[in-house]
Amino acid sequence: MSRIEETAEFIPVRIAVLTVSDTRDLDQDKSGDTLVARIEKAGHTVAERHILPDEREQIAEQLRLWCADDAIDVVISTGGTGLTGRDVTVEAHRDVYEKEIDAFGTIFTIVSMQKIGTSAVQSRATGGVANGTYLFALPGSPGACKDAWDEILLKQLDYRHRPCNFVEIMPRLDEHQRRK
Repeated sequence: MSRIEETAEFIPVRIAVLTVSDTRDLDQDKSGDTLVARIEKAGHTVAERHILPDEREQIAEQLRLWCADDAIDVVISTGGTGLTGRDVTVEAHRDVYEKEIDAFGTIFTIVSMQKIGTSAVQSRATGGVANGTYLFALPGSPGACKDAWDEILLKQLDYRHRPCNFVEIMPRLDEHQRRK
């Protein structure tokens, strides 16, 4: 069963937060605030925070910039994962991914089902890796951000989490780009 290895050292990661919304600014960004508070409470660093409109190319470009930045280990976006015409965050993420973390969306759906029942089917939360950086796209509600962080990311972004976690394999995420 999963557990925290108390004898292991905590390793903070640097996380960028992107809110995707045509209508919010920083004063109204409750989902971004939720993520920032949880990231900091866990002992990680909020490396950057931005808000962008629901524009696929702008989102993908910001993700690429952050993936190229050595000071950012993880990107978490919130918003734009639904089914409407303006919801393009998932497509933007997939434009950037080298590998998709298929089980992230599945686990998020399982967690969401326990909270909101069959309404969880409307979420397209996703995760992936690009240029040695983890990327996660979460729905735009504070509740969804809490659920994703508290039930999945808090544990997987903690080096002490056993039997395995995302942090311990970070050094190997871009090994295919290194010379043999």
